[in-house]
Amino acid sequence: MELDWHTSSYTNQQGGTCVEVAETPQEVLVRDTENRALGHLWFDHGGWTTFLADLKKGTF
Repeated sequence: MELDWHTSSYTNQQGGTCVEVAETPQEVLVRDTENRALGHLWFDHGGWTTFLADLKKGTF
């Protein structure tokens, strides 16, 4: 399956802190825009939702 990668809405206009996201019915994949060859992180949809909520709360 070919993935449709898109730049995160959190990427700033200067290109800093860039990540790309691809979603499938089963999972969400995240990779560093500048280091795509390093691979990606994988989340199920529930895990992705929890991860984003924790980021917004400043947990990390």
